Amino acid sequence: MVGRGTEIGRTLLAPSVLSADFARLGEQVRCVEDAGAGLIHLDVMDGHFVPNLTIGPPVVEAVHRITSLPLDVHLMVEEPDRYLEAFREAGADWISVHVEAVFHLHRCVSRIRELGARPGVVLNPATPLSLLDDIVEYVDHVLLMSVNPGFGGQSFIPSVLRKVASLREMLGQRGLGTRIEVDGGVTLANAADLVRVGADVLVAGSALFGRGDPGENCRAILTRMREAEN
Repeated sequence: MVGRGTEIGRTLLAPSVLSADFARLGEQVRCVEDAGAGLIHLDVMDGHFVPNLTIGPPVVEAVHRITSLPLDVHLMVEEPDRYLEAFREAGADWISVHVEAVFHLHRCVSRIRELGARPGVVLNPATPLSLLDDIVEYVDHVLLMSVNPGFGGQSFIPSVLRKVASLREMLGQRGLGTRIEVDGGVTLANAADLVRVGADVLVAGSALFGRGDPGENCRAILTRMREAEN
């Protein structure tokens, strides 16, 4: 079955465990789940597509065992087709691949859906929305990077607000219910603006786990998001 957990409200907050304390990972995941998070976001980096190495299927499987929330796995890797089955078997509910990394994009997102996960595609900040023209109707979500991928804790690129608004307009013109996800530099200061221009899912890492209590930080951002929905 695709997707675990209950999705409340139009917008979802997806805490990124890239910024969590891995020595306390279970505790911190449960903390943001109790605070109202809608997804758990897991960044997979291979040291080739982006200049960093992070997690593999065993960590996804470990997180799967400790939360009822859907797992949102973002593959920042070369040849992501090679890893789809492994991450799905580990518990990935949403799987996103970069348009910049896939030669046969339709085949890749079709395979994700065949495996029982929700397929998504990702655009880097400098990648134009025009590359979505032939694929957007086949995916459940589009992830717009609002930093250059590879590391947590980077500053939000303001021009992505216009990109979110343009994508929302494109989806409306086509009558599509595709979710818009934003990842990178999401904070209490910009969460409401992102929701107002059309974002449905916000990925936050250092804003939740960087300082203070992750649960309190989660609730504060969710409050801003809910207020912006109205």
